[in-house]
Amino acid sequence: MKTMLITGGARGIGAQMVRHFAAQGWRVMFCYQSSQEKAETLARETGALAVRCDVRDEAQVRAMLAQAMASLRHLDALICNAGAAWTGLTEEMPLAEYQRICDTNLRGAFLCTREALPHLRDTRGAIVLISSMWGLVGASCETVYSATKAALQCMARSLAKEVGPSGVRVNCVAPGGMVTPGAIFNNTTTAELYGPEWTRYVTEYGAGVPVAPNPDEIARMILTLCTPVSDFMYGQTVEVDGGSQFSFQDKPWSYTMEGGLHA
Repeated sequence: MKTMLITGGARGIGAQMVRHFAAQGWRVMFCYQSSQEKAETLARETGALAVRCDVRDEAQVRAMLAQAMASLRHLDALICNAGAAWTGLTEEMPLAEYQRICDTNLRGAFLCTREALPHLRDTRGAIVLISSMWGLVGASCETVYSATKAALQCMARSLAKEVGPSGVRVNCVAPGGMVTPGAIFNNTTTAELYGPEWTRYVTEYGAGVPVAPNPDEIARMILTLCTPVSDFMYGQTVEVDGGSQFSFQDKPWSYTMEGGLHA
């Protein structure tokens, strides 16, 4: 039986990945940091194993991998999905928020990857890093988040060159805006910051265009990257955004202190 470890698996994309892989016959372990009730419910629903872990903490990550190997016996795939975000003007961003995002999005992915690699070499397994559309095109008022997501894409390319000869495939998925609690919060905050012009543009552009993938669509792509059908893919960033990134490339908005938008 194929096995998988998913970080940030209690909610949103992570939870849908747990459901999707479990339904496909994978033995799944996932970690969570604070959503214990949701994690326990998901574990009962899917038969997956849930473990509390703060991916920023080296000792906790090592303990999680030890538990994974004790329970799963081998590891075929690692999905680094745990992430953090903050929306607002860069000049108003507290240093603590900057550190939290960098530590969760980058340090967490690094620690989990480093600890999992020896086991993935044994199985010639796969690593998928979860980036974002903002890592490709940037996002006003999400500067640090966008930077960390871009860094994950470079991490995937670099790591693929390093461990590809050992048979470990490393790729990245960049979702567009999704219908998840976190995305709804961020979109609401962004609309408040950008004003009615942002809302009007997104509504008009989104008419009849699938600009908001749901978590199941992301989970299906991740499953593809962990199966033999993707054996020839190394260091790629796969965009799953309904083509929505092109609108942001064509209209790179910037937020001003006066609350207006300038194209």
